[in-house]
Amino acid sequence: MRRLIITAALFTALSLTACDDKTTVVNVPVPGPAGATGAVGKTGNDGLQGNQGNQGNQGNQGKTGTQGAEGNKGDTGATGDTTIIVTPPAATDAPK
Repeated sequence: MRRLIITAALFTALSLTACDDKTTVVNVPVPGPAGATGAVGKTGNDGLQGNQGNQGNQGNQGKTGTQGAEGNKGDTGATGDTTIIVTPPAATDAPK
C-alpha cells in the first residue's frame, strides 16, 4: 500500500512537469484612431406608482377597570346648643 501511494505521487509530479507549456502573448494591432463620441441617449420614462397598502386592523379595546370600594358612612353629628339672638329696635331721631 505504501509503495502504491509513493508511486502515484511520483507519477503525478512527473506528469505535471511534462505539461509545462509556455504562453505566447500576441498583440492585436488597432485598426485606427477612435471615432467621435456618440450623442447622449434619451432619458427613460418614469415607472408606474405602486399600489397603496392595506390599512391595518383596529386594536382591541382595553378591559374596564374594577370599581373602587365605597367609603364608610360618617358618624351622626352632635346636637348643638340653642342660642337666641335678639336685636334691639332701631333708634329713631325724629322730633315729636
